Amino acid sequence: MNGNVYDSKEEVYLNGGPPPNAPCTAAGLPDGDYYFQVTDPSGSVLLSSDSISERKVRVTGGVITHYLGTTHAVGIGRCPGAISVALFPYADTPNPGGEYKVWITRVGDYDPTKGVFGFLPAKSKTDNFKVRPPTPPEEPPDVTIFGHKWYDTNTNGAWDPGEPAIPGWRIEKVPPEPSDVTYTSTSGQYSFLVPANSGPYTISEVPPPPGWWPTGRWINTTPTSGTVTVGTEDAQGPDFGNVCLGAGGGRTLGFWSNRNGQSVMNGLGMSTLLAELRALNLVKADGSPFDPHSYSEFRSWLLSANATNMAYMLSAQMAAMYLNVHAGFVSGSALVYAPGTSSANPAGFATVGALLHEANAELGTHPTAYDGDAWRSYQEALKNAFDWANNNLTFVQPGPEACPFDSPY
Repeated sequence: MNGNVYDSKEEVYLNGGPPPNAPCTAAGLPDGDYYFQVTDPSGSVLLSSDSISERKVRVTGGVITHYLGTTHAVGIGRCPGAISVALFPYADTPNPGGEYKVWITRVGDYDPTKGVFGFLPAKSKTDNFKVRPPTPPEEPPDVTIFGHKWYDTNTNGAWDPGEPAIPGWRIEKVPPEPSDVTYTSTSGQYSFLVPANSGPYTISEVPPPPGWWPTGRWINTTPTSGTVTVGTEDAQGPDFGNVCLGAGGGRTLGFWSNRNGQSVMNGLGMSTLLAELRALNLVKADGSPFDPHSYSEFRSWLLSANATNMAYMLSAQMAAMYLNVHAGFVSGSALVYAPGTSSANPAGFATVGALLHEANAELGTHPTAYDGDAWRSYQEALKNAFDWANNNLTFVQPGPEACPFDSPY
């Protein structure tokens, strides 16, 4: 044996002699062929894992000169012409101190029916050795999943320069169950510390409080959650964009059909406004063009509006929004919630001006939209967008302060 304590089982080699620190002329093993084996230190457990024929060496001149098998590695011996032979492969010892015993015996003395797995102690040479237990790999440090929450003023799903952070928003992580919870900081950031090489984790913002609406997107999930698997580096989690919805100056059909609306129209120039309304693709209940020449005619048309022909109700809501813009109550560049419309961005928001243009084009194409018509649901989406905005419900507010919520900060 070339030592007693080793760092691994693969490092243990048999050299056959002479003894360590002795000159090469010193006596080693007698010449001949030998078998070897590895057991636990008591000799009760055979640890060598290949056949005895693979554990055969030849000694010439007191040193091992040939390995007569195929499964063991061969190294350079200490003396000229000598080789060393690896003991591996062999199993782990059951000895708690990591101790093994190597045996070597002449082939002629080997008897598989006797001794220690065929090795007779009186006719074998043995030596004990140890292998240090492997040092367990150092666990990588925990990593951070992080993300941000911001006020998405332009509702484009990205945090653009100048858009403010939203602090104090509850963010949850699953697993575990129930979820881990944190809150966005004053800079809008959240973070969770998790083990390296773990996941997936679902990161979610809590449902927005009344008046708030999500606008962000995270890969292929939803505006309010995302899934992250981490390696050994900090990982980007979902960013959550939100806007606050509320008033934006809208006036309803009821306003434009009462004395207050009439007074505003008179102040703007009734004849001019009626001419502009005639230029739009407004329709009556039967789908024929509506071309008002008096306020009383316009008022009666507004008050009679219904959705039997969806184009009629869409016309009335569009006309009210058209007047809201011309009166300066509503900005044409204002963003409103308009899901299902062609003008809406992926988060479902569109400008009032774009909706007016879109609705007018649709009425010019389809002046009727009855039950069963393929385009009726599209016209209803346009109608709803105007209806909500005319009722002053769905305008994107300029900043998060418009919709305060309970916060730990």
